[in-house]
Amino acid sequence: MKKIKKLFLRSIPLVLVAVFLLSACSEISSANISQSNGVINEVPKDATATLTPFLPVASTVTPLATRTPLVTNTPTLTPTRLTPTPLPWNYGLESPEGQVRFAIFGSDYRPSSGFRTDVIMIVSINPEEKTATVVSFPRDLYVTVPGRGEQRINTAFSYGGIELFNATMQENFGFQVDYFVITNFTGFVNIIDNLGGIDVNATANLSDKCDLPFAVNGYCSVGPGTVHMDGRTALWYARSRYSTSDFDRTRRAQEIILAILNRLLRFDVISKIPSLYNIYSANVETNIDLATVLSLAPLAPTLAKSENTRSFAISVDQTTAYRTPSGGAVLLPNYDKIYPMLKEALYTP
Repeated sequence: MKKIKKLFLRSIPLVLVAVFLLSACSEISSANISQSNGVINEVPKDATATLTPFLPVASTVTPLATRTPLVTNTPTLTPTRLTPTPLPWNYGLESPEGQVRFAIFGSDYRPSSGFRTDVIMIVSINPEEKTATVVSFPRDLYVTVPGRGEQRINTAFSYGGIELFNATMQENFGFQVDYFVITNFTGFVNIIDNLGGIDVNATANLSDKCDLPFAVNGYCSVGPGTVHMDGRTALWYARSRYSTSDFDRTRRAQEIILAILNRLLRFDVISKIPSLYNIYSANVETNIDLATVLSLAPLAPTLAKSENTRSFAISVDQTTAYRTPSGGAVLLPNYDKIYPMLKEALYTP
């Protein structure tokens, strides 16, 4: 019994991560149930660090500026770089008392090529008000990384860990985080399969290239509606990039997290604690200490209610497509539009 209790306490961060990320999905609406049969549908045009480490040495990561960009369409406009205002935009603003900020990362780690944090969400917990906010940052956001120049935001953690990520966020957006959780996508696949799959409420159809069993001519199609997914299908759904934008990927990743949370809340967690914790410890790295976890754990049921959470995301209207001198397709942040959103997300109780 003592062993089970110990495992339960040590696995709390896994559940908390899912609970925190729920707020990023609070505005995702449910749709009618629809089961994918592999039919190709038309794609819309607008469419504490004591855990086992898995991260590579930062020096082995090749800067993304030298990589072949995933986006092949050249933007018609070449806008002038927009830079942060000289004076801190949040000068004089005070965060809500007791606010705790987490960075949640999803890593695309590969043994042969290092990693990037392709999923970046900032979760702010307000224990006094029992509320939470989540801000999603697109991976291709082109920002100043101290000591590295202008880079995609998803390179900051790989170059210098949480210290450089915090320096990057301070330089460009005027705030830092207290804790981080980073997991690779293989970990998500294993967790989902261990839970027997998840039911994802897909708000729109996704038809894209895939190598899954139900593919037709190399394409898979799911949604809209509730779709039962195993780990590989969920990974494909969250990461597909050929037919949709980076902003749509953010929405789908949020849907996956919500589905994982819903499954955890319904599942017989006690019986699965040993296997879940083994997966968690092998695929997750964090600096969250147990005392912090235990202090925030009682908030989980409250934060699971949509009225206690708010979700934000840097949108297409707050960025401009841009081609770097080396040919990379990136997104320039429009700080004049992003800062008011951050003010509401991080400084309003």
